[in-house]
Amino acid sequence: MTNKQSSSDVEGLYDGNTSSDSKKKGIELDSMSENDPLNNNFDFENDDLVEENKEPNMDLDRSEHGSQSSNYIPEIKRTKSYELATKYQERRQKLNRLRELKLKNKKVDEGTEDDLKKELEIDEHKLDLKNLLKRLETDEERGLTHEIARHKLEVSGPNVLTPPKKTPKFFKFLKEFTGGFALLLLAGSLLSGFGYALDTEAIDYLYLCIVLFLVVFITACFSYYQQAKSDAIMEGFKKLVPEFALVIREGEQQKIDSTLVVPGDIIVVKAGSKVPADFRILKTDNFKVDNSSLTGESEPVARSAECTSDNPLETHNLAFYSTLANEGVAKGVVIRTGDATLIGHIASLTIVTKTAPTPIHIEINKFIHLISYVAIFLGVIFFGFGISIKTPWITNLIFCIGIIVANVPEGLLSTVTVSLTLTAKRMSKKFVLVKNLESVETLGSTSVICSDKTGTLTQNRMTVAHLWYDSRSYNADTRIDHRFNQVDPSFQTLFDIMALCNNAIFLPDQQEVPVLKRKTDGDASESALLKFCEPIKKVKEYRLDYPKVAEILFNSKNKYQLSIHSDYEHENRPLKVVMKGAPERIIDRCSHILIEGKREKIDESWIQKFHDANNSFGSMGERVLGFCTMELDPEQYPHDFNFNVVKPNFPVDEGFTFVGLVSMIDPPKPGVREAVANCHSSGIKIIMVTGDQAITARAIAEDVGILTRGNVENGVGIVVTGSELKEMSTEELDEIIQYDEIVFARTSPQQKLIIVEACQRAGHVTAVTGDGTNDAPALKKADIGVAMGIGGSDVAKEAANMILLDDNFASIVNGVEEGRLIFDNLKKSIAYTLTSNIPEITPFLTFITLGLPLPLTTLMILCIDLGTDLWPAISLAYETAETDIMKRLPRNSKTERLVSKKMISFTYLQIGMIQALAGFACYFVVFMDYGIKPTELFFKNTKFVDKNIILFGMDYEERMLALRTAQSAFLVSIVIVQWADLLISKTRRLSLFQQGLKNNKALISGLVFETVLVCLFIYLPGVNRVLGAEPLKFQYWLVAIPFSILIFLYDEARKYFLRKTANGWVERFTQY
Repeated sequence: MTNKQSSSDVEGLYDGNTSSDSKKKGIELDSMSENDPLNNNFDFENDDLVEENKEPNMDLDRSEHGSQSSNYIPEIKRTKSYELATKYQERRQKLNRLRELKLKNKKVDEGTEDDLKKELEIDEHKLDLKNLLKRLETDEERGLTHEIARHKLEVSGPNVLTPPKKTPKFFKFLKEFTGGFALLLLAGSLLSGFGYALDTEAIDYLYLCIVLFLVVFITACFSYYQQAKSDAIMEGFKKLVPEFALVIREGEQQKIDSTLVVPGDIIVVKAGSKVPADFRILKTDNFKVDNSSLTGESEPVARSAECTSDNPLETHNLAFYSTLANEGVAKGVVIRTGDATLIGHIASLTIVTKTAPTPIHIEINKFIHLISYVAIFLGVIFFGFGISIKTPWITNLIFCIGIIVANVPEGLLSTVTVSLTLTAKRMSKKFVLVKNLESVETLGSTSVICSDKTGTLTQNRMTVAHLWYDSRSYNADTRIDHRFNQVDPSFQTLFDIMALCNNAIFLPDQQEVPVLKRKTDGDASESALLKFCEPIKKVKEYRLDYPKVAEILFNSKNKYQLSIHSDYEHENRPLKVVMKGAPERIIDRCSHILIEGKREKIDESWIQKFHDANNSFGSMGERVLGFCTMELDPEQYPHDFNFNVVKPNFPVDEGFTFVGLVSMIDPPKPGVREAVANCHSSGIKIIMVTGDQAITARAIAEDVGILTRGNVENGVGIVVTGSELKEMSTEELDEIIQYDEIVFARTSPQQKLIIVEACQRAGHVTAVTGDGTNDAPALKKADIGVAMGIGGSDVAKEAANMILLDDNFASIVNGVEEGRLIFDNLKKSIAYTLTSNIPEITPFLTFITLGLPLPLTTLMILCIDLGTDLWPAISLAYETAETDIMKRLPRNSKTERLVSKKMISFTYLQIGMIQALAGFACYFVVFMDYGIKPTELFFKNTKFVDKNIILFGMDYEERMLALRTAQSAFLVSIVIVQWADLLISKTRRLSLFQQGLKNNKALISGLVFETVLVCLFIYLPGVNRVLGAEPLKFQYWLVAIPFSILIFLYDEARKYFLRKTANGWVERFTQY
């Protein structure tokens, strides 16, 4: 559905007929009970929606309510303004303009984008209800009229999240032809085609034209495929949208398409349904919502009609679009729809957030630019030189193409891509799914990880942590030595209350599932108590022994839950009242305390011990519940007594016996502490960024090692809340980022994004982990976003570059190691690839400057770059990590480059020169066998290819045979010296004799591959004709072997001095 529909379209949605077309558009009218359901204790058991086949009356004055309708709300003609709706419409238009600018690659106005980073201004929760209803032009009991709802829909648009405009796939594909080496290679292809058009007998030009274009086309297809896999961020937001909503319009309850909800609608939300819009609560009955996707809190939060905080995310009287209603039912007035909602704000922020290029992308682009400049520079310079010495222009054209092809390592991008793909495949076996291949290396460069807490560091599952009874505290982990005695009378009583005053149950068919992993029907706290009790006694059977007689459910006013039970096997025993709730509310109702199974009078000393225990658990970020019990007088309360739970006719405020405390927490995931320690030893700083309370965040941070206990007080660490962050300037936040240990608590999605930007300003390569919708903007902005695969929202997964399939933070450490390893291995692959550039370039330089017949053809260069060198270069991606890889500091992207000056020096000026000498040695040896001395070849390039003369006693065909043989020998020599180059590239410091060859069988296969392939190029009929090659005598293969041995010995000596003289001359000038 579009952002704004025409009037006729909107009228069509409200035409009231019962045709199939109208049903498709989502209007279903429902019958409604005579009384307001919220005034009838929310008894919706029999309110199944029944579609009516009558047309809703749009005429207010002629409706059955008559003048009453026009009195309770102004008619459209007499409405003062539509300021609120107009504001929403302006916001939508602003966001659409922003998206259009971004998609067209224009510069987005920073002020506009910064507006989205600010907190969403919401004041509707603080307004007097009468003024709010007046602003929204609605009535609490009767809702909007159909006419006003229709006009509001026209102005504010449908209740949907506006998708961004998408660039056509065809243009995205074309864009892949304009990056990297593509333009250079396309230019070479066009020039080759032009050369063939001028001289149709020069079939080599046609082959070269086709091959160069295919290289560009295949690379573009692969890049487009990789990009297309990550262009679906809005699809996850669409899944958040509920399909239908219950609204009250003109006094009738209706089920309508949720896209038709408008500001001012009175809606009813029940347990199990998604909230259809941001709304302010008017009435509730035990209504709880799951805000974890927005705030990170794992516990469902109770909602009420009271404003409890100025912060919209903290107050109890607001519920937000797309959150899930866990319990109860609520009635409220819609305040915001579509893009104007909180989730709409997050979606908009996610879409317009700029994604930073990955470090490996930056490095490769810099290398591409360098090589491109060198190729163009050499091509232009020597083209001019050739013209100046009156070389035929067609010869100069050949030279230009050769210089471009020789300088550009055509197989490099393929090597990098395949190497990254292989690493991504290895990571998937370690439960890390890579969406963007370049992010593999980014994780290895990471210096800061901004981690969410709930669902990332913790299990997003409330678990009983500690017990306190008999004046002692106990560890509650039932999987280990509990340290409490299950036969203690006090513990048995505490167990009774936990099991009986509890409505949570296990879902069926989970007998084989471990208790802690079983799914339950019930809120998080009661589920935690159920899972604690189940290993001790089967709770379902235990409850059958103590049937429930009456119950008062927990509510935000009383803050306790109470139930009354009889004893099935001992009917003569008195009824038992069991209660749990907020510790302060429980202790206030108690006159006695249970100590070792005996009741003792509560005095000040016991009260102080209670407060000490309660505060101790609270300081650890744990949620604490108190438990108490009472036996009712059997004479006053017999088993057939009629208990009134609305106005209790039994004791609820005094006379109870306090039994104990139970604390719960969302515990850290297994392996997180070790993973955090490994990150610290690798020089990676971890910053916790959570929407949870500061005290809970600090407790978990200290538990897993993100904060060291006492460091906050010592000034080494710091805990910053969202409200504090809101008041900070950019400079103040930049100072906070310099702390060694940092926790940000109670943060909003906008603040998470600001924190990531602050880390990036400080020069950090920043990774962000998260699982909620609220994490999406930060995940997208980060250098690498890491989402949770099991508990993560679809939005988070789509915004991220990488997904942890097992939701285990510890898997990140594996990813960091793989990222560092691939950077090391890519340097090896690139060094191996670049070395052959010199023996590829020098033939063209000697051709134009010394006048030698061309020693190596352009097609043969492509045979090396896209043939013999490709698999050996890729095989280096299989190298295993060096022992100190996780003890190094993160790579400094400003000083440690993928292609450094020292690498260029080593590959071009050292190994490359030896390889070039080997090539020319083979070249001259072949000509000497044909009776031509090396000195006789200088400045003979033009005459050598002249068909009309006899030169060196040889006609044209004989000379061409000699030249093709010499060129073939040059090609073979490059392969032979690349044998040694591959072996020395295997290690960067260690001797090959120390590292060995057994750990990389792919490298051995690479040696075989390039040898077999060059044999096919030289000896296979048809192939050698296309390439202009000739079969070689065996002795020509032997000429280059001494040079290959020299390369190996030279590098072994270099590495020996590297290991023996730290920071010496050898390291400063040759260690890449």
